[in-house]
Amino acid sequence: MENLNFIDPLLHGITPEKTSNAIPNLSAKQLVCAGVSSLLIGAVLKKVGQNNAAAVIGGLALPLLASACYKQFTKVAKAKREINDSSGIEYNH
Repeated sequence: MENLNFIDPLLHGITPEKTSNAIPNLSAKQLVCAGVSSLLIGAVLKKVGQNNAAAVIGGLALPLLASACYKQFTKVAKAKREINDSSGIEYNH
C-alpha cells in the first residue's frame, strides 16, 4: 500500500492531457453528401451480394440526411428570428 498513484491520479497532481480530437463541425452540405454517398454505397454492396454490409452502410443514410435537414432548418430559422427580433428600442420618427 505504499504506492497508490494508480488509484486516483488527480489526488497526486497528475492531470489528463488535453487532446485536440474534437468532433469537427460538419456543414449541412457535407452531411447531405455523406448521406447520399451512404445510399449509393449501400446500393452497390447490395447489388454485389453483401446484404449485411449494405444494410449497415445504407442504414446510416437516414440519420445523416435527417441531421442535415435539421441543421439547415435551424440555420434558416435563426436567420429569420434575427431579422424579426427587435432590440427592444422602438424608434418613432
